[in-house]
Amino acid sequence: MSNTDIETVIDEEVFSYRLSKDKKVFLYWHGKQVKILRGKESDKFIKRVTSANPQEAQLIMAKITGNFKRGNEKNAKKEKAYGI
Repeated sequence: MSNTDIETVIDEEVFSYRLSKDKKVFLYWHGKQVKILRGKESDKFIKRVTSANPQEAQLIMAKITGNFKRGNEKNAKKEKAYGI
């Protein structure tokens, strides 16, 4: 995936989050809950995302949730299946 593709995905604002009263952070991708952050991880996330612009916030959430495609997932599956 090129940098242009990454920027396009991030500009779409596909990630969102909700902060609960007990400082849990619920991360969403396309409206579906994909991860919950608690404790120190939650505190670190809140600090980072509140000081970030919307595009940076999308990138932070993409990296934390693991929904950040690298483009080599299919190749890895094929190599594993064929023992390459």
